[in-house]
Amino acid sequence: MPKRVMVSGCYDLLHAGHVVFFETAATYGDLYVCIGSDRTIDALKGRPTRFNENERLYIVQSIRYVHEARISRGSGLLDFEPELLDIRPDLFIVNHDGGSDGKRDLCARHGVEYVELPRTPKAGLPARSSTAIKQALREEGRSG
Repeated sequence: MPKRVMVSGCYDLLHAGHVVFFETAATYGDLYVCIGSDRTIDALKGRPTRFNENERLYIVQSIRYVHEARISRGSGLLDFEPELLDIRPDLFIVNHDGGSDGKRDLCARHGVEYVELPRTPKAGLPARSSTAIKQALREEGRSG
């Protein structure tokens, strides 16, 4: 039986970096992706999402590496906790810049292995980050 692997995030500006993250995480087992709700993202980031939670869920669920995607029911930085308790993953995976003591502690409390992966682009593709894309969009808006 494959291991259950869980990741969480906003996935509002989905890009190749997210897909390669899903692809890599899925090598550990069946991948469950928890997506931040519109309410949580607005509260954390102080702005609405560009794509609503149902659209983000549809897009993420359509990626072949994803076994199942869900909208997180909790709130705050650990909004995925109810799903963690429901899915009961063997591993929780983050990119090295998405890790936190809170996530590490939550996993330790529930006996879930915590794994941090390096942010590595797919061979032949440029490195991407949502932050850099948002910055480029802001700059483009100012100059155009």
